[in-house]
Parts: sequence; C-alpha cells; structure tokens
Amino acid sequence: MMTAGEVAERIRTGQVTSREVTEELLARIAADTEVNAVVEVRTEYALKAADVADATPSTGPLHGVPMTVKDAINVAGLHTTWGNPAFAEYVADQDATVVQRLQRAGAITVGKSNVHTMLADFGQTVSEIHGRTNNPADLSRTPGGSSGGSAAALAADLTYLEYGSDLVGSIRLPAAYCGVYGLKPTNGLVPQRGFQLPGTPYLPSELPNLSTIGPLARSAADLRLALQVTAGPEAPYSWQLTPPRHRRLQDFRVGVVTDHPMAPVTSEVGDAMAATIDRLARSGAKIVEGWPDGVDPVEQAEQFGEQVGLFFALHGGEPTELTVDELLATERARMIARAKWHFEDIDVFLCPTSFTPAFPHGETTINGQPYEAQVFWIAHASLIGHPALSMPIGPTKDGLPVGAQVIGPWHEDDTAITFAELLAG
Repeated sequence: MMTAGEVAERIRTGQVTSREVTEELLARIAADTEVNAVVEVRTEYALKAADVADATPSTGPLHGVPMTVKDAINVAGLHTTWGNPAFAEYVADQDATVVQRLQRAGAITVGKSNVHTMLADFGQTVSEIHGRTNNPADLSRTPGGSSGGSAAALAADLTYLEYGSDLVGSIRLPAAYCGVYGLKPTNGLVPQRGFQLPGTPYLPSELPNLSTIGPLARSAADLRLALQVTAGPEAPYSWQLTPPRHRRLQDFRVGVVTDHPMAPVTSEVGDAMAATIDRLARSGAKIVEGWPDGVDPVEQAEQFGEQVGLFFALHGGEPTELTVDELLATERARMIARAKWHFEDIDVFLCPTSFTPAFPHGETTINGQPYEAQVFWIAHASLIGHPALSMPIGPTKDGLPVGAQVIGPWHEDDTAITFAELLAG
C-alpha cells in the first residue's frame, strides 16, 4: 500500500481519483474481520468529501487522502468514547484543532481507530466498547497500546495516515509492535484542543505536561508531512518546523545504547539493533556509544514513573492534596533532566523502542521481565519532552516487527525524522 504522500501525489497528478482511493479503503475496512483496528466509519461523508476533492483544485499536501484518527481525538459528528461505556453515546460537535488542520490540508477523516479503555494501557488495546485489536503480523499478539488501533490500521492497510496520542509510549510502542512509524513530537508542539475527556474543558496549562498527540504513518516522510500541517501554536500565532541539522546520513553524530539491565533486550531486538548500527557505521556516521554525559537512565526512568503518577492524580477526576510547591518541584526536576540531554555532542540518540517484539495477548510478564519494563526505553523522551519516534528495523525470523527509537533535540523534530528517513534508505 502506498504512503500518504505517494497517494496524494497520484491524486494531484490525475493518476487516480480520491473517490477511487476512498472507495478502496472503505472496502478494506468493511472486509476486515480479524484486526479490529477501525471501529467507526462515516462512509457517506467520506465519499462526498472525495467527490468534492476530485472536483476542486488541490487544497493542500493531503488533498483527497483518506485517513483515520484515534478514538480519543474529537471529530465532529463521530463518537469520542475513549473505549469507555460511560462515553459510548458522546458525539463530538467540533473538530479537534489537529483534525481541523489535517482537513484544511485536504485530508478526509473517514473514521476512528480503536483505543484501550481510558488509554490506560501501553502494552495492549482492549476497548470495553469495541473489543480487542489484534496485531496484523500475528493475530495472537498485541498491537501495543493505547494507540494500538492506529498502528494496526496502518499495518493492515486500513488507513493512509493516523493521529494518536502518547503519554507512556502510546504512539511509539504500537508503532514498534506493528512495524510502522510513530512520532511523539516535542511536548507542546501540536495543539491538543479537542483531545480531552468527553464533556470536559480543554485546560492547556495543567502540570505536569507529559501527554502529546502525534502522527503514525508508513514512512518517515509521512511523519514530516503530517507534522508540517498540524504543528505550531493556535491562531493568531505562526510557526515553522526547524530544519534538520543534516541531510546526509554520514554527517550525523549518533548516540547509541542497545541494552540495559532494567529492560534487557531479547535476542531478536538485539540482532536488529546490531544490524542497524552496522549499517549506520558503514554509512560513515559518527557513533557515540553510551548515554549522554550526566544522564542516569535508571534515575530518569524512576522520575518518569513518579510524574506519571502525578499526572493521573491531577487528571483522575478525584480531589488531590497536591500543593503548588509539589507541582513546581516536578517541573523543576523535568527541566534538570532535560538539561542533561543537551545534544551538543550528538545530533540524535538511537536505542530500542521496546526490549521485545509484540507479545501474546494477556501476558503479564514478558520475556521474564515485569510488564512495566516496556516503559523503560520510552520513559526518557517522555520525561524530558523531546521529540522521539519509532521506526521499523525488523522483522524477526518469525516475521514480527522490531522498532528502534530515535530521540531528537528539543524542538528539532525534523532532525529525528530526517535521520530515520535516511537510515531507512
């Protein structure tokens, strides 16, 4: 299946119509009985929008391209349920800012992808409304969570582009387990208005600010395309994506860590990482082994766990006795942690996204490690708020995807994207 950028180009040049592309996609969604990734579709709207796209000049870089978004992001006229029966009847009356921007760029939002109930699991996607999503590479295995529907839809050819959310790796882990690309942008880069619990107000200044929304795609180029049309402050302010530091792979300085006792990688992940680093070395890129100076990975992973607990204390709907001083202390700790990732001696940092490929449904321990070990490799970028993406570097001998994580400098998302694009070849 083509990437979003490729199909947009074919529509633009008249090689195919948006109607043809959209009808084909809707047929694939309707025929799926195994993956359960796309859980709500607006067929009539999608076909009418495709006809309008075919009858009018291009409105943007995604003109006529059908896509889906995670069932936690508002799309006017569609349900936003967060997988929770309490919200089963909630229909959004306004598009989220990110959906407005995607549609302004010409995209056609045809439906919603499945989520884990209340986005409360990073390792699986089981909705109390729509059921379980399966991994297209092996239906007996998880697609990850909580944006598992997003990643599985891409891997199963049920969408051209996706938008999900990431707090505890909820974009990056599903991307790794399903073999697609997923970007957690720099915190605050993409407006989150319209990504909130149904019926609750949008509160952009809440602390700690760990949650982000971002794209999932079939290529690094599609991540860039989606980010270019969705990132930046809301009106009346403007913004442009910072150019990448380099445009040739051999010019990159790459920090590399491939294993750690807190989340020891499986042999399949280790082999895939070794092959990736070998390819990187042969390109002429400078490889800098080890964590950045001053970074204690265990300490930062533990800090992240504490801040996730604080995040849910603030967002859980129950009264909390947290003081302003405690909130400020957590933000101060994040700033100190971020300062240690200064990216003066390296341009990007490369490590596993997860220590394991996708695991069987319902597992509570994984490869002898606790379930929470999945969080170790994604914790650091989430804590410091830097851009981080997962890119496929597998598969294993059993055909399971493996993901590598690329962490970039603060507000230099395109440096990470460009590196991944060049590394993928």
